[in-house]
Amino acid sequence: MQIWIGTLALDIKGALAAAVLKLVGKLPLAWARRVGGLFGRLAILFRGEGLRVTRINLKLCFPALDAAERERLARRSVVNTAITGFEVATLWRQPWSRSEDQIVRVRNQQLLTEGVDEGQGVLVLMPHTGNWEIFGMYLATLGPSTGLYAPPKIAALDPIIRAGREATGTTMVPTNVQGVRALLKALKNGDIVMVLPDQEPETSGGDFAPFFGRPALTMTLAHNLLKRTNARCVFGFGKRVEDGFELMFLPAEEGIYSAEQNVSLAAMNRGVEACIAEAPEQYQWEYKRFRRGPEGKTRLYARN
Repeated sequence: MQIWIGTLALDIKGALAAAVLKLVGKLPLAWARRVGGLFGRLAILFRGEGLRVTRINLKLCFPALDAAERERLARRSVVNTAITGFEVATLWRQPWSRSEDQIVRVRNQQLLTEGVDEGQGVLVLMPHTGNWEIFGMYLATLGPSTGLYAPPKIAALDPIIRAGREATGTTMVPTNVQGVRALLKALKNGDIVMVLPDQEPETSGGDFAPFFGRPALTMTLAHNLLKRTNARCVFGFGKRVEDGFELMFLPAEEGIYSAEQNVSLAAMNRGVEACIAEAPEQYQWEYKRFRRGPEGKTRLYARN
C-alpha cells in the first residue's frame, strides 16, 4: 500500500511539473524573462539556498572583490539563474524559427566552422553561463551534432526535455560507456560534440585542477576525447542581451590538447573562466562546485 501511494505521489508530482513546464513554455521570451526575474527576486527576499551557495562561491572565487560589489553580483546571479529556467521552457516549446529570430548576434563562429569545413571533429565546451540550451540548439544547425543526455529524475519531464534538445537535430546519447563511444565516433566522423565542462564528476571520471585558484574536481572526459581524436576544441555559450541572445565562441588554449592530463584540465578550467568573464552575473554560481577537495568532502557549503 505504501509503495502504491508513493508511486501515485510521484506520478502526480511529475504530471504537475510537466503541466507547469508546458504552461511556462507558452510565454513569449520577454514575459518568460519578466516572470523568471520575479521568481529570482523572491528567492533573494526569502534568502533561498541558491543565494547562500552563490555568496559562498563568489567569496571563494573573487576574494579580492569589494564585499558590497560581491553581494550585488550574487543577487544579479540569482535573478539570472531564475530567468534562465523560464527561458529554457520557452525555447523547448516554441518553434525553432522563433528561437532563431531571437539570436541577435553570433561572435567568432569561424572558430567552429573552420573545423567543420575541414572535416575535423569539433568538441564544443559549453559552461553553465547565460543560456546554454539555445547555444546547443544552434550548434545542431551547423552540422551533425551529438551531446550527452541524462534523463531527469521526474520521468514525466523526459519527453519534453528530449524533444526540446533534439528539435534542431542533435543526437542525444546516454551518460555511460556507450555514450562516450558515440562521442568518439562522432568526432572521428568530423561531427560536432557538445560537453558541459563545469559539472563535478564522479571521482573515477575526474581529477583536481585549479578553478579560480582553488582545486576543483574536474571532468577528464574532454581531455580523453581530445587525446584520442584529431578534434578541434572551442568554448561557447549564449549570452543574454536585451533583445534576445548573443552566441559567443571562444578559443581554447593550446594547453588543452596536451597529453599531460593536469595541463589539459587546467587549460580547460581557464577556458571556463574566460567564458564567465564575459558575463559573470549569468554564470550558475549556485552550483556547489567545490563540494569535494583533494582530501575528500569539504565543509565549505555546510550551514553554520
